[in-house]
Amino acid sequence: MTEAPPTRLVDLLELAQIEIGLYRGRQPQTDRQRVFGGQVAAQALIAGSHTVPPEFSVHSLHSYFLRPGDTSVPIVYDVEVLRDGRSFCTRRSVARQHGRPIYYQTANYQIHEDGFDHQDTMPDVVPPEDSVRFLDLIERQGGDAAAFAREWASLDIRFVGASGRGLPLDPHQPAQVRLWMRVAESLADEPLVQCAAFTYASDLTLLGATLVPHGVTIGSPGMQVASLDHTIWFHRPFRADDWWLYDQWSPSASGARGLSLARVFSHDGTLVATVAQEGLIRQRIA
Repeated sequence: MTEAPPTRLVDLLELAQIEIGLYRGRQPQTDRQRVFGGQVAAQALIAGSHTVPPEFSVHSLHSYFLRPGDTSVPIVYDVEVLRDGRSFCTRRSVARQHGRPIYYQTANYQIHEDGFDHQDTMPDVVPPEDSVRFLDLIERQGGDAAAFAREWASLDIRFVGASGRGLPLDPHQPAQVRLWMRVAESLADEPLVQCAAFTYASDLTLLGATLVPHGVTIGSPGMQVASLDHTIWFHRPFRADDWWLYDQWSPSASGARGLSLARVFSHDGTLVATVAQEGLIRQRIA
């Protein structure tokens, strides 16, 4: 009997163990032609973390998207133990379909330690309840808000502003976007679940910042957009199912590639993560 596709993000993060260090991830019901990058990154993080002693927590992941994933078949994750130390350990997870790798992730873990502590201050922004629902923004721009709502029902996104649209134009930093985000589902308290859910969400809007100065969006006609690599540094514990500010900016776009960086602040102003991504932003000329 064919297994029904998961309808919740929390179900998508539950992997089946095939063998020691080998896991299988399910696919959601989707209209997408290829697997969402945040999904494979989150599942790879879950797979690698299952092989790590419980006293270790993930503090960074670095990844490359190699090939488009097939949404019609499961993804197999093969975890390699690279290092087991007293304070740190490292895992490499390879996502495979049809006998070929589609994604690589290296994740590093650390036992909790006390030490020096400082952080950037969160920007002064309007709260989530006073920000624009992302679905309303898509509708205003003539996009298919209903399709977006079906595909991303697990995420609640509120638009704070972008360069020239709610945020002042800064000639020294021309590509900025700020969003409030949270996972709309109630998640378990387990830190790994919270980190994996955040990893899933972190891939959705980041490349959009690279297009802000150019008058187009990811969904504009003629745009070919794809994640090439993705990195997250987890600084402090937080909940992905509570509001967090995604303070995104793009320092460079060239050669049909755009680089985006982001600071992630929890609702109380704590800097909890930093994200970096480079992606393809190719404009096809008819």
